Amino acid sequence: MQTLTVGLAERSYPIYIGSDLLGCAELLLPHLPHKRAAVVTNTTVAPLYLEPLRTILQAHGVDIISIVLPDGEQYKNAETLGLIYDALLSHRCERNTPLIALGGGVIGDMTGYAAATYLRGVPFIQIPTTLLAQVDSSVGGKTGINHPLGKNMIGAFYQPQIVLADITTLNTLKDQELRAGIAEVIKYGLIRDLSFFEWLEQNVEKLLARDANTLQYAITRSCRNKAEVVAADERENGERALLNLGHTFGHAIETGMGYGTWLHGEAVAAGTIMAADLSCRLGWLSKEDTDRIRSLFERAGLPVVAPALGVEKYLQLMGLDKKVVGGKIRFVLLKSIGSAVIRGNVEPELLRQTLMTNSAHD
Repeated sequence: MQTLTVGLAERSYPIYIGSDLLGCAELLLPHLPHKRAAVVTNTTVAPLYLEPLRTILQAHGVDIISIVLPDGEQYKNAETLGLIYDALLSHRCERNTPLIALGGGVIGDMTGYAAATYLRGVPFIQIPTTLLAQVDSSVGGKTGINHPLGKNMIGAFYQPQIVLADITTLNTLKDQELRAGIAEVIKYGLIRDLSFFEWLEQNVEKLLARDANTLQYAITRSCRNKAEVVAADERENGERALLNLGHTFGHAIETGMGYGTWLHGEAVAAGTIMAADLSCRLGWLSKEDTDRIRSLFERAGLPVVAPALGVEKYLQLMGLDKKVVGGKIRFVLLKSIGSAVIRGNVEPELLRQTLMTNSAHD
């Protein structure tokens, strides 16, 4: 097991990464002093991991309330969030009752938002069970839900007390979900860690084969990158926005196609190709490096062509992005592999060329 720390002064917390951690009650028990917790999970994860977690905690005298939600990005909304509140209220959960998120990014985001808002804040524990959640969404305290007009537009910054990333849970992950997680892993190499990108070029097939040592290394290095960024800029006033490489385009894909049609990581992959293409058109990223990026995403089995929404629809949806300032879309772009920047004034014609060239056409 490896342990990292997200350094946020008195709100600092550990990330534990390793195999068979769900059985390590001693990691969780210090955060359950009142011997009661609510576990929020979904219909896919519950049959696999809810009972083992409940059994190990009940053996130590912890009373567990189970909240099982429908699975899918399309349920990351106010209506489903209400189901969490209903269960917490009906079980008379108090301000000292922690919420444990057991699942992927959707469960983590919704549980975190419920924890931030129920009784104005209750303790929160992350047990991510997908690669994407383990390397990205479980770390850093971004919580929230989607709105029909835009993804993640309603939420709060609310840090967990602990992140428990059990690599063994990835054995039951669908191949498509595993590939989607690799998109966020590649992102760290692109924005700030050239040697990690080069390592991924050498090892992407091992990741796809679920080699445990390779996965642990990739997850640990990704989390270390994210922890450093979050510690420096918790509320995304500067450097943290670089973590959104590919997300401005990607969120437009998810919203435009209907939540759940494309997985988040798939949309981020196609969005990152667009960001690389735009960086190349601006004269920053070389054609050779642009091709290298595309090649790695293709080898990971990820989409490199965005869906056919039409240029005007893309522009409309990107205008709802959280990074818009003064009505201008701000893009995370690449100066080179391993070096990202934020650019607010992109020539409209270059942006249109990127959207035309990298999306399918009806």
